[in-house]
Amino acid sequence: MSPTSPANARPAPTRRLTTAQALVAFLARQYTERDGRRHRLISATWGIFGHGNVAGIGQALVEAGNGNRTAHRMPYLQGRNEQAMVHAAVGYARQSGRLSAHAVTTSIGPGATNLVTGAALATINHLPVLLLPGDTFAARPADPVLQQLEVPYAGDVSVNDCLRPVSRYFDRVSRPEALIPAALQAMRVLADPAETGAVTLALPQDVQAEAYDWPEEFFAERVWRVRRQAPDVAELEAAVRAVRSARRPLIVAGGGVRHSGAEETLAAFTAATRIPAASTQAGKGALRHDHPADVGSIGHTGTATADELARTADLVIGIGTRYTDFTTASGTLFENPAVRFLNLNITGFDAHKLAALPLVADARTGLEALTSALAGRAYRIDPAYETEYTGAKEAWEERVEASFTTPDLTARPTQTQVIGLLDALVTEDDILINAAGSLPGDLHKLWRTRSRDQYHVEYGYSCMGYEIPAAIGVMLATRNHERSRPVWALVGDGTYLMNPTEIVTAVQENLPLKLLILQNHGYASIGGLSEAVGGERFGTAYRHREADGGFTGPPLPVDLAANAASLGMHVLRATTVDDLRKALAEARSADGPTCVYVETETPDTVSGPPPAQAWWDVPVAETASRPAAVKAREEYDRQVAARRRHL
Repeated sequence: MSPTSPANARPAPTRRLTTAQALVAFLARQYTERDGRRHRLISATWGIFGHGNVAGIGQALVEAGNGNRTAHRMPYLQGRNEQAMVHAAVGYARQSGRLSAHAVTTSIGPGATNLVTGAALATINHLPVLLLPGDTFAARPADPVLQQLEVPYAGDVSVNDCLRPVSRYFDRVSRPEALIPAALQAMRVLADPAETGAVTLALPQDVQAEAYDWPEEFFAERVWRVRRQAPDVAELEAAVRAVRSARRPLIVAGGGVRHSGAEETLAAFTAATRIPAASTQAGKGALRHDHPADVGSIGHTGTATADELARTADLVIGIGTRYTDFTTASGTLFENPAVRFLNLNITGFDAHKLAALPLVADARTGLEALTSALAGRAYRIDPAYETEYTGAKEAWEERVEASFTTPDLTARPTQTQVIGLLDALVTEDDILINAAGSLPGDLHKLWRTRSRDQYHVEYGYSCMGYEIPAAIGVMLATRNHERSRPVWALVGDGTYLMNPTEIVTAVQENLPLKLLILQNHGYASIGGLSEAVGGERFGTAYRHREADGGFTGPPLPVDLAANAASLGMHVLRATTVDDLRKALAEARSADGPTCVYVETETPDTVSGPPPAQAWWDVPVAETASRPAAVKAREEYDRQVAARRRHL
C-alpha cells in the first residue's frame, strides 16, 4: 500500500465495455456551451458498414439503444457514399454554428479512403466532423487482411494515413486504454473555433471489439466551452488608430462572422462608422442585401461596387476571412499604394495575412470591443464616401435586375433567369446550397441574401457533389425547429452526375429536399475558363465523340430527371420560363423530396450575368502554336504584371 493511500480506499468504479461501445457511450455525453447555451457535441453518427466496423462500431450503435429516447442515445444515419456522409455532416455543422457535429464511421480500405475529400473540405472550411474509419488489425494475427495496404518499408502504415494531412487531429487507437486521451483530444479540437475541422480516430478492427474495464469518470457528462477570445489591449489600440486614420476603409466579411454569430454586431459597427462591407462566399449574408452598408460580394466573383471600393481602399478590415485568391483577385485587387490591412480573426495564422495589423479575437467579441473603443473618439467616414458607395450599389442593382428579367415567358430560361425566378419566390426562411460550377459565381454576384444563414455556398474547396448531402445535413439541423424551412440544393448536370446517391437518404428520412437541376450538357464554368485561357473548351461538353476524336457531336441522351425519379424523388420538368416559375412554387410547398429539372439556354451579353469584375490567376501556356492560346497568354502577361505582394 502506498504511504499516502487511505487504508479504507476503494477502487474507482469501472464499466466493462468494448472499445467501440466505450467510444459511443463517451460521445453521447459530450456537450458544447457558448453564451450560456448547451448543445450536444456529437448528435448522430453516419455510417456504412463493412468488415472493418460492423462488429465494432456497428454493434456498439446497437448497444447504444438507437430506438430508445434517453438523453444518451446515439442516433444512426444510413449513408450511401462515404464522401457524401462527410458532406452531410459538414452541412449539419455549418447550420449548427459549429456547436454541434456528426460522426462518420466506415470500414477499412476504400470506405476509409473515400473520406479524404470530405475531410479536406471540412478542414479547409474550419467545420467540425468526427471521422471513425476502421483500420487493419493492431495485433496482426493475419497479415495482410482483406483491403490492407502493404508498405514494405513501414509496417505501421495503413490507408488511413491519407487522412493525416487533411485532419486537424489524427490518432490511431491501437490499444483500448489509448482511447481515453485520444477521445479527449478529439473533442478539444472539434470544440475549439481556432482549430476545428476534420478529426480522425482510426480504429483497428480487433481493438474495436476488445473489452476493457473503463473508469466510470470517462462516461461523465463533459461540457466543452467554446471560448469567445477577447482582443489584446495593445492590438486593439493599434486597430483603433488604423481605423481612425483611414479615409477609405472597406470591410471584408468572411465566414468567421457567421461562425461567431456576429452579424448583428457587424451591423452595429457599420451603423456607427458607416464603413461599407463586402463579403466573401463564406461571409455572404453577414449583412442583408438591403442593408445600407452592404456592397455585395468581393473579388473575382464580386460586384463592381465592392471591387471598385477595394481598388481604392486605404484600409481593408478583414473579419473572419482567409483571403483566398478569389477574394484578392490573385493579388491584383487592392491597388492603392497606401493600402494596409487590419485582420480580426480567431486564428493568428489568418490574422497576420497580407502583413496586416492582427486583432486576434472572436469576431463578435472583437467587433464589440472595436465599436466601443471607437465610440468615444467620434469616428465616422466622410459623408461623400458614403454617398459614393450607396450610389454605386444602386447602379449595380439595376444590372442585377436586368439579368433577372424574363420578357419571353415561353422561352427557355438562362441560368441567371433561373436564379432570378428563385429570388422572386423565396423568403428569409429559405436556404440555398451550392458549391461548384458556374452557379457559385452567379450567386455570389447576384443573389439577394435575406437572412444570416440563407446563403450556403461551399467555396473553400468548391467540391462537386457537396450540395445534395449538405442539404440533408442542413435539414437535419433545422427539422427540430418549430417551423420547417425550405432547403434548396442547386446543381448543374456535371455536379449531379458526380454524387446523386444521397437522394435515397432524403427519401428514407422523408426530408423535403428541393433539388434544382440545371442541365447545360457539360461543365459550363470550366468550359468558359478553358476558352479564356486558350483551352478552346476541350473536353468540357457532354457530347458524343465524333470521328475526329473530339466531343462535338449531339448532346448525350442522359435523362437526369428520370434518374432522380428512379431514386425516389417527385420530379417536375420545366421547359419554359413560365413552366419553371410554376414548378419552383410547387416544389417549395411540397412536403416530400422534390426535383425541378430545367434545361438552360446559353445567355448572350445582355441576358447573361455581368462579367467578372476582377482577375483570377490560371496560368496560360507560355509557348503554343494555336492562336487561341497565344492570345490568351498575351492577356495573362498583362494581368499578372499588376500583381503585388502586400508587405
